[in-house]
Amino acid sequence: MTNNLTKRVLNIAPSATLAIDSKAKQLKKDGKDMVIFGAGEPDFNTPDNIKRAAIKAVENNITRYTPVAGIPELKKAVSDKFRKFNKINYDTSEILISCGGKHSLYNICMAVLEKGDEAILPVPYWVSYDEMIKLCDAKTVFCNTDEKFKLTAKDVEEKITKHTKLLFLNSPSNPSGAVVEPSEIRKIAKLAVDHNFYVISDEVYEYLIYGKEHLSIASINDEIKNLTITANSVSKTYAMTGWRIGYLGANRELVNAMTNLQGHSTSNASNIAQMAAIEALNGPQDSVAKMVKAFDERRKFMWKRLNEMGLECVEPEGAFYAFPSIKSTKLDSTKFCSKLLDEALVAVVPGNAFGSDDFVRLSYATSMQEIEKGMDRIEKWLKTIN
Repeated sequence: MTNNLTKRVLNIAPSATLAIDSKAKQLKKDGKDMVIFGAGEPDFNTPDNIKRAAIKAVENNITRYTPVAGIPELKKAVSDKFRKFNKINYDTSEILISCGGKHSLYNICMAVLEKGDEAILPVPYWVSYDEMIKLCDAKTVFCNTDEKFKLTAKDVEEKITKHTKLLFLNSPSNPSGAVVEPSEIRKIAKLAVDHNFYVISDEVYEYLIYGKEHLSIASINDEIKNLTITANSVSKTYAMTGWRIGYLGANRELVNAMTNLQGHSTSNASNIAQMAAIEALNGPQDSVAKMVKAFDERRKFMWKRLNEMGLECVEPEGAFYAFPSIKSTKLDSTKFCSKLLDEALVAVVPGNAFGSDDFVRLSYATSMQEIEKGMDRIEKWLKTIN
């Protein structure tokens, strides 16, 4: 029956992160003592004040359709957040609320890319970027990063052609945790303006930075702001992965186009989840600081242990991922992950899903107890294959 399906869907590769996470959770359900370093999902619960806001919305029957682009109060909260934290002045008419951060990115690609366009994608990259580019019939142009996985303007410049339409800028990065240097972001902004291409600035991990400066590219000047789509969500910052609220800021023409697209696909995001997101952005922020502190402790521990056991790992500067090299094992990333899962009951994600087959990704968005157990298992397992 696949003859009846379109090439665009047949060419999509399944999400490796979700596949690994699903298999590991099934094994755990079957009674296996699994340690799961797969999907990037905080192990913290959504803060109580946010949950109460959702409950109140249900009790007050706030359960009907909203404007496609989002509840005005949420758009204002996002606008305020952009101004205060990111130093970007987006009017509420320049904001779109969507069904999760991934949906925001999909809307952007569908509105900007088409056949004949090229999108520059730094390696390593989040698994869905390349698939979204393919869905738009555009061409992915892979771009190197330096030895610490940091994107530089020089690397971007080498990939620019007359067909360049878009650059993906993800800082802090999934999967490496790298934070692009502010000096390089300013140079990249000049390249975008000079060559007139868009920048998707995926800043979903912006609060999860450890001792580095976060610079939103759209805050540099009005010229680059007009070419930037700043994408984000409440998922990582507020432990709200399942609530599915993403948001973006962009010029009014782009937002109108994406709103029209969303109006004929999903329509508005969940009314109840939007009410919760208003509280997340406007309410107390102490839960964020607590999470960042815990992630920082876990980050340092995992990074130290990986290097001690011979898996060379660049220190992650943001997000909640470690991206160690597995070259010393002489296994490709798929084989490494498969054997580790079957023989040590530890789930990690193969680096080939991120364009880097000599690496694997581990999430430290889990308890220190689980991290310690997982590190012990990996170290013991490595001795059996060397």
